[in-house]
Amino acid sequence: MRGLFVAVLLVGVGLAGFAVHMAQGYIEDYQVALEKERSTRKPEVETVDVFVATKKMKYGEELSPDSVFAMQWPKHAVPEGIFKTKEELFPNDNAEPRFVLRVIEPGDPLMAVKITKPGEDAGVINRIAKGMRAFALRVDVASGVSGFLRPGDRVDVYWTGSTERNGDEDSRNFTKLIQSNVHLIAIDQNANIEGVKGTIARTVTVAVKPNEVAALAQAQNSGRLSLALVGAQDDTVAEVIEVDQSKLLGIERKEKVAEVKKEEKVCTIRTRRGAEVVSIAIPCSN
Repeated sequence: MRGLFVAVLLVGVGLAGFAVHMAQGYIEDYQVALEKERSTRKPEVETVDVFVATKKMKYGEELSPDSVFAMQWPKHAVPEGIFKTKEELFPNDNAEPRFVLRVIEPGDPLMAVKITKPGEDAGVINRIAKGMRAFALRVDVASGVSGFLRPGDRVDVYWTGSTERNGDEDSRNFTKLIQSNVHLIAIDQNANIEGVKGTIARTVTVAVKPNEVAALAQAQNSGRLSLALVGAQDDTVAEVIEVDQSKLLGIERKEKVAEVKKEEKVCTIRTRRGAEVVSIAIPCSN
């Protein structure tokens, strides 16, 4: 009986050893196959963080930290001029904001060519306040204050022309202040303060209300406009100003007095005809 037990034990040990040998062989074959597969597998794509837009942004819109997020982007396909860190995109906690220069769609990477530098102006559109409109005025060396105008300055606008009423007898030439403290936002096609040098401009762009646009357009087409530069520290409100040739030279204009037509005097006498009293006209003695 004991011999049978020993024989069974030896057979079991032999089978276990054979199983271990087979398992080792299987594991070795698996490792060899795995190494072979790894050697033939293409390397993983390396990625980097790229900041992209979360929403559609239009020209002149201010870029805010809430409008961007970081996305994994293939390193070999990263566009030129992208921003990899939030500190690079918004330096100094966005103390000097950036503005959009081109339309950016959701998911588009933020690139240097699509946005301004920190603190840089996006142009005229960013300087037009709500409810205001940009309007261009033609100027020359005389009317444009000899090239001293810069974006951000304020000017008074004067109109010089003539009016005619009831023919030539009532026509007169005069100059009148039509707009006061008008804000300049561009000189010619330049809205950058540092970029404008002391040259004679051909046009200046002002920011005015819609009804003032109509007034300036009418004035520009019916007479000659002149600009007067307002001082940087001047906060006074200009009075109504109108000067014609007579006022300039101190000549008093005689107002025309309408002739009063003298009423013709009628003299009458009364006479009685029966029970009726009748008035009869007669020539006046004086």
